[in-house]
Amino acid sequence: MEQTYQYAWIIPFLPLPVPMLIGLGLLLFPTATKSLRRMWAFQSVLLLSIVMIFSLNLSIQQINSSSVYQYVWSWIINNDFSLEFGYLIDPLTSIMSILITTVGIMVLIYSDNYMSHDHGYLRFFAYMSFFSTSMLGLVTSSNLIQIYIFWELVGMCSYLLIGFWFTRPVAAKACQKAFVTNRVGDFGLLLGILGFYWITGSFEFRDLFQIFNNLISNNEVNSVFVTLCAVLLFAGAIAKSAQFPLHVWLPDAMEGPTPISALIHAATMVAAGIFLVARLMPLFIVIPHIMNFISFIGIITVFFGATLALAQKDIKRGLAYSTMSQLGYMMLALGMGSYRSALFHLITHAYSKALLFLGSGSVIHSMETLVGYCPKKSQNMVLMGGLKKHVPITKNSFLLGTLSLCGIPPLACFWSKDEILNDSWLYSPIFAIIAWSTAGFTAFYMCRIYLLTFEGHLNVHFQNYSGKRNTPLYSISLWGKEGSKISNKNLNFCLVTLLKMNKNGRPSFFSNKVYKMDENGRNLIQPFLSIPNFSNTKTSLYPYESDNTMLFPILILILFTLFVGFLGIPFNQDVDILSKWLTPSINLLHQSSNNSIDWYEFCKDAVFSVSIACFGIYIAFFLYKPVYSSFQNLDLINSVVKMGPKRIFSDKIKNAIYDWSYNRGYIDAFYGTFFTAGVRKLAEFTHFFDRRIIDGIPNGVGFMSFFVAEVIKSVGGGRISSIFSFFFFYLSIFLLIYYFLNL
Repeated sequence: MEQTYQYAWIIPFLPLPVPMLIGLGLLLFPTATKSLRRMWAFQSVLLLSIVMIFSLNLSIQQINSSSVYQYVWSWIINNDFSLEFGYLIDPLTSIMSILITTVGIMVLIYSDNYMSHDHGYLRFFAYMSFFSTSMLGLVTSSNLIQIYIFWELVGMCSYLLIGFWFTRPVAAKACQKAFVTNRVGDFGLLLGILGFYWITGSFEFRDLFQIFNNLISNNEVNSVFVTLCAVLLFAGAIAKSAQFPLHVWLPDAMEGPTPISALIHAATMVAAGIFLVARLMPLFIVIPHIMNFISFIGIITVFFGATLALAQKDIKRGLAYSTMSQLGYMMLALGMGSYRSALFHLITHAYSKALLFLGSGSVIHSMETLVGYCPKKSQNMVLMGGLKKHVPITKNSFLLGTLSLCGIPPLACFWSKDEILNDSWLYSPIFAIIAWSTAGFTAFYMCRIYLLTFEGHLNVHFQNYSGKRNTPLYSISLWGKEGSKISNKNLNFCLVTLLKMNKNGRPSFFSNKVYKMDENGRNLIQPFLSIPNFSNTKTSLYPYESDNTMLFPILILILFTLFVGFLGIPFNQDVDILSKWLTPSINLLHQSSNNSIDWYEFCKDAVFSVSIACFGIYIAFFLYKPVYSSFQNLDLINSVVKMGPKRIFSDKIKNAIYDWSYNRGYIDAFYGTFFTAGVRKLAEFTHFFDRRIIDGIPNGVGFMSFFVAEVIKSVGGGRISSIFSFFFFYLSIFLLIYYFLNL
């Protein structure tokens, strides 16, 4: 066993040769490297599979022996300062390593087909392998400086992957927004690391925790300064895990390829903040008020993310806000001290959300292959519907992921979310009410996403995928139809009658507001008969199921979604694998090791939580019930499109919900007004002050000297006596002013 731990340093570095060799090959042998590009995908999967096997072996040893292994070596030694690098293998490292490698392998296999027609195929796999190296290095780090180095590398990889299609302005802006927002949190993280080094004199976790606990117990540190340093450390986790108020980058990050969303923004990178708080929990738990602050940020994020997801039209952005809300649950659990529940939900959510993102990618892939595909519309759920008979495997997998996230037993997320909800009652009734109500919101918006995407036959272009002409407008399609000719007059009539575009040129489906059609709206739905940079892509008149290479990872993730939750069921202390796995960390947090369960209480709480989830599902089905009937006249069509969801709520309530969700809770507008515009105003004022005041004073003195000289020249008539008289007169004035100023 000791020998196995000694070779654990290869975990972060094993995927590294792939990006290095790809870069070297493109530099020296570009043609050969590009022609053998599938080989690099195979090597990426192979090396990450080796890391997964090694991580599983370490995890089994962790379960059997509950040991912690750390190995460090000195890097910089100077007088009293010593900086050491190394690796730490404990239950938290094992959990994260398995999570990163299993989801990473599935995403890499999926990406081989999803990115097969992209010109940046090799670049994509180079970025992905380097990201795996950075993330594995982060979770195996043994000190804060090492964590910060890999933390920044993870942020760099995220920047590159979000902006993978950097020629698209929206993707370029999204990666810049993610980079800037994360820099805010990372700067706080760096200040917090330096603050705790100043207090304890160490970066190593064990020494840091031990020294700090001794200082706290002896009351030898300033509590205000310590709390400030802890908040700064937590700021890094707020930004990386998209917690309020630094969550604004996450929905825009969906501009990257869908496999990126599945890996980085569902299972790994956004979990780095949760990992950091879990790793530093022995530090946070002894600092007054910081645990309350963590739970407060978590509960705000839970509610905020759920409400913003209620009326999203983009399928990936809806899932992004769902990720934000679920990360809030994990942060809430950590703030409450429920270490086991937080990590359990981290595991179950990662697999379920990866399944949902890969399922959405399969849907997007199917929509993109339609003849006359419009790239801007492939993610809009309003333009979908009735896909279940064309993509049945994707539909069933997405349904399982949806039910899991809703908290329906016996799927994975039910077991972990139910633990967090039950613990919230013991911590704060107010937090518990918010958490339980958000569980109902989660069931509502997830069921809504499923219904809009897969159920029914009616969608905005009023043409069934079966090809049946149920309406007089069967030839009008937002994706276009090969060989069809639609005049501008008919096109405008169809748009105004059927879409009721809103003020931003996007179809309104949650609000009853009707806005005038503009030129931009007309351009949005022009049919495209060719896909840019996808000249070899197969096209079809109807959506079709993805290839086996994309379906295989989805099927594997279904198994995780079905069965991974059973690992955390505490039937009794002897068979509770998850508790045994987390024993060292739980003891470190002074938590009870008795994890036996009262099945009566468990079933009572489960019935309550499942009832709330079912109520949310029922409301979603009631509002977005699939419409199967055919329409034979324009008046009936117009009334259905204009009405949107059934009129169970008043127009003001629906419009308020829609505006809140569509405008992202007005947080982006707030940042734009008070930060972006404020900084510009400050820059303009500073520029004015510099030119008119700082430079204006010496320039004014020079101008006055020139003016006085000209006056003297004109008055004196060229006589030296007159010039000296004026000179001594002004000199006397300046001397008098100087004298009175120095009295």
